[in-house]
Amino acid sequence: MITLYGSPRSSAGRCFWALEEAQVPYTMKEIDMRSNEHKSAEFLKINPNGKVPAMVDGDLVLFESMAINFYIAEAYKKELLGSTAAEKGLVHQWSFWASSELQGPMIEVFIQKVFVPEDRRDNNVIETNMKKLPDLFNVLDKNLEGKKYLVGNQFTLADLNTASVASIAMPLGLDMSPYKNIMSWLGAMSDRPAFQKYMDLRKS
Repeated sequence: MITLYGSPRSSAGRCFWALEEAQVPYTMKEIDMRSNEHKSAEFLKINPNGKVPAMVDGDLVLFESMAINFYIAEAYKKELLGSTAAEKGLVHQWSFWASSELQGPMIEVFIQKVFVPEDRRDNNVIETNMKKLPDLFNVLDKNLEGKKYLVGNQFTLADLNTASVASIAMPLGLDMSPYKNIMSWLGAMSDRPAFQKYMDLRKS
């Protein structure tokens, strides 16, 4: 059985969602960051970077959430990877775009607004990264024009991995009203039973 290390409220969240989509039995093991469990000798054997998520499946040990999700899809639900070589390429494209382009500025703003006390926030960091977001959201919004999914005619890791980042916008209080296609798409993602099971984990 798969063991996934990390909290559903962390970057491991997209991995819990992927496991639910693939309907794979798994065990969740949260790591207590406050007590530095992520730096313990035991955990460093699993992820020498001292970060979550990390996954163990039999003899296989993986870290990095995107790598974990592509493994889950390849091993347990290949439909999440796309049907053709072109679709598979696009699934990778959007997944890596989400992690390398969109996630950076979103997380910078998230850290300042959620973790940094108001009197110590760096407004320059917030403003600099907020200015990057409209162009990025426009890229995503235009690609979703007239489409239900990012790639092909079915839900794939492109949707899961990208939505896991784009959905951070609402808790940050960002005005997403100009991006009608994104909002419609995120609404459809939130209606998925697997997503709802993942959200239940976040509440527990």
